[in-house]
Amino acid sequence: MTVLSSPPASATSPVRPPSRRERRLARRHRFLTVVAERSLLIALVVIVLMPFVMIGLTALMSNEQTLSPNLWPSTFQWHNFSDVFTRIPLVRYAGNTLLYAALATIGTIISSVPAAYAMAKMRWRGRNLWFLMTVSVMMLPAQVTLVPLYSMWASMDMVGSLAPLIVPLFFGHAFSIFLLRQFFLTIPQECLEAAKIDGCGELRTLFSVVLPLVRPAIAAVAVFQFTFCWNDFMGPLLYVGNDDRNWTLSVGLAQFRSTYQVEWNLTMAASLVAALPVVVLFFFAQKTFVRGIALTGVKG
Repeated sequence: MTVLSSPPASATSPVRPPSRRERRLARRHRFLTVVAERSLLIALVVIVLMPFVMIGLTALMSNEQTLSPNLWPSTFQWHNFSDVFTRIPLVRYAGNTLLYAALATIGTIISSVPAAYAMAKMRWRGRNLWFLMTVSVMMLPAQVTLVPLYSMWASMDMVGSLAPLIVPLFFGHAFSIFLLRQFFLTIPQECLEAAKIDGCGELRTLFSVVLPLVRPAIAAVAVFQFTFCWNDFMGPLLYVGNDDRNWTLSVGLAQFRSTYQVEWNLTMAASLVAALPVVVLFFFAQKTFVRGIALTGVKG
C-alpha cells in the first residue's frame, strides 16, 4: 500500500504579511538608499538654492532685523514687496528691460538664423574663413571695444537710449550663430536636396523645411539672449546711465541700493521681483531649452 506523504508545512501555511514596524523599516531603508545614491546632487541643489532662500528670508524681515544675526524673520513683513513699487519706479524699469530683452532676442534670431544656415548648408567660397572670424569674435573681450563703440554711438547722438544695445543684434550675434550652425549640421542633406528638387529656393527651403526642424535650437538661443539682456548691467549703465527714464532693472536696483544703503530688506524684495520673470520663462521653456542644447553638440 502506498503511503501518501503530507506536504511540507511551509507550503500549506499562509505567508505572514509584514508587520507595521517592518514596513516602516523597509520604507526608511529605501529612503536612505535613495538619499545615499543622490547625495552629491542633493548637496549641489542645496548650494544653488541657499542664496535664494537667504534672499527670500531677508526680503521678509524688518529693516532692523536685517542687520541682526537672526536668520529667520521674527514677523513676516509681506508689505516689503508692495513698498518697493512705491519707493522706485520698478514697473517702468521692468518695461524698459522687457523692451530691451524682447527686441534684442528678436533681432538675434532674425539675423543669426540665416547666417548660421549659410555657414552650415550653403556651399560658397570662404565659408570656413567667415565661420572662423565669427568664432574669433567670441574670444574678444567686450571691454576692448567699449571705447570705439561708445564714440561711434555718441557721434550718432544715440547715447542715452536703448538703441546702441538693440540695433547691433539685428546684424548678427556670434555665439547664437555658432550654436545654430551646430544644430543645422545635424539636419540631413537629403531633406534640403528633396526640397530643391521640388523647386524650392534657398529662402523657401530655409523657411519651409529647416525652420520647423530647428525650433528647439531657436528656443535655446532665445532663452540665452533674453536672460542675458534681462540681467545685463554693463551695457545699460554705459549707454543709458545718465537718463533715468531708460534705466533697466539692473541699473535701477544698483541705484536703489546706493540710495538706500541700510534697507536691505527692500533691496532683496526688489531683487526677487526682478528675477521672477526669468525664472518663470525658464520653467516654461525648460524642456525645449534642454533639448536644443543637447542637440547642438551632436555633430561638429
